[in-house]
Amino acid sequence: MIWNDFHFFSQTLQIQTAAYVLLPDADVLAEHAGEPIPTLYLLHGLSDDHTAWFRNTRILSYAQKYYLAIVMPAVNRSFYSDMVHGAKYWSFVREELPRVMESYFPLSHERAGRFAAGLSMGGYGAMKLGLADPARYSAVAALSAPMWLHVAMDENIMDAAFVKELCDIFGDREGLINGIGNLEKLADALDPTTAPRIFAACGTEDFLYESNEVFMARFQEKLSIRYDREPGASHTWDYWDKAIQDVLAWLPLQATGKQW
Repeated sequence: MIWNDFHFFSQTLQIQTAAYVLLPDADVLAEHAGEPIPTLYLLHGLSDDHTAWFRNTRILSYAQKYYLAIVMPAVNRSFYSDMVHGAKYWSFVREELPRVMESYFPLSHERAGRFAAGLSMGGYGAMKLGLADPARYSAVAALSAPMWLHVAMDENIMDAAFVKELCDIFGDREGLINGIGNLEKLADALDPTTAPRIFAACGTEDFLYESNEVFMARFQEKLSIRYDREPGASHTWDYWDKAIQDVLAWLPLQATGKQW
């Protein structure tokens, strides 16, 4: 794989930002004779940045087995949202990021070749992209994601500092429940015939496991979600390193025959 440490000025965020971009090796590109590269937008969690997947998993090794590009953007602690008090990270990830990446790299412009996945906050972001933008993404995967995020805006459950942080992002609990950040609302409104393929996974010892169980009880059948429960797994990189291999195997990708 070719690893790009890509820095650019975001017109949406009005700051310099960065993304790691993985591309197939030159010989693989030559074999595909200019065919646009299917692309996975791989999203980081709350306490991470665009380097986290690269540093904490063997994503480089796993990705080279497929004809695939991976884009890993930096979004800070935004929950992939246009923040009430902060920057417009939803507009950035939804609109600007794919436009910039597809203009600089030979990536697929088609729904069939565009995917999103992430862990924790990034899993939430991937689900949001898939549920809100089904015409753009053909498959999304959410690992250990906070599917029922509005529950966290309760000081009896989370500490006051985190509730305040969420209020800076969404305004208040009602703003989250009634807005585009509510995955339940998006899933309710989505026509199953237009939905992307969805993969969700969570460990049974994860503090977000109950959130996943509640969401799946309502929407797994409607949206034909593949839902993997990992007995004994918690909110750790050991689990996500394993789970991302399952995601890549699940995506409709061409194998390259390459190994690490």
